[in-house]
Amino acid sequence: MQCPLLYRFRVIDKLPEKPSEAATRGTLVHAVLERLFDAPAADRTAPRARALIPGQWDRLLEAKPELGELFAGDTEGERLSRWLGEADRLVERWFSLEDPTRLEPAERELFVETELESGLRLRGVIDRIDVAPTGDVRIVDYKTGKAPRPEYAEGPLFQMKFYALVIWRLKGIVPRRLQLVYLGSGDVLTYDPVVADLERVERKLLALWEAIALATETGDWRPRPTKLCGWCDHQAVCPEFGGTPPVYPLSVRPAESGEDDQGRMGPVGAEAGRAVALEGP
Repeated sequence: MQCPLLYRFRVIDKLPEKPSEAATRGTLVHAVLERLFDAPAADRTAPRARALIPGQWDRLLEAKPELGELFAGDTEGERLSRWLGEADRLVERWFSLEDPTRLEPAERELFVETELESGLRLRGVIDRIDVAPTGDVRIVDYKTGKAPRPEYAEGPLFQMKFYALVIWRLKGIVPRRLQLVYLGSGDVLTYDPVVADLERVERKLLALWEAIALATETGDWRPRPTKLCGWCDHQAVCPEFGGTPPVYPLSVRPAESGEDDQGRMGPVGAEAGRAVALEGP
């Protein structure tokens, strides 16, 4: 949905991307908030959460040594110290938005998967699921950036509706609330979905999948320039920046009349099977 050509580079060409400080910091903060709930409720304090940061960073480095490249040349450790301090402030801010001593999540970092009647398989990883004594379900997602302006809020909300659709189709339960916790700005945004919302998301996903399949068959993946292009790792091979994409690795058929517009869309993998997945900080 962001950029079909970027999708092709990531999923079909599998071009490498450099780790970013912002995304890695998000992963670190997510890990800390997940692990904090291992402690008894009374012990879920800000100092305890902040004390988890160094250990969780060590675990991330052990699992992905390439993350050490983020601070290559930082011989005095100043950049790393500053970066960890930013993670510390994000964790601290969370305590002004939610009270973990009053929460007992039913699930944390939950992998979910379901198959629609069409055969399309949906997958995702949900940060947290809370279940009230009444049985009401709340899906919570942590964002380490700032809350978007209203005109840009649809993207994160679509992600949450995607999760709600998976839960609905998997368990037959429409989540009572979708909650986005923005640690970067200290905002909490909520949305209460209804069945009609989830049905619309399902129809949109099916249309997106058809576009993905068509683009995969024809090789017609087009760039969609936005302000986000400035952060893209693939400018050297993007036509918008004077680059040439690598040779398309799949066999193609010519696009037929009327298919042109469909080939512009696409959020996830065609070659890996009939599945749409969402996850991440």
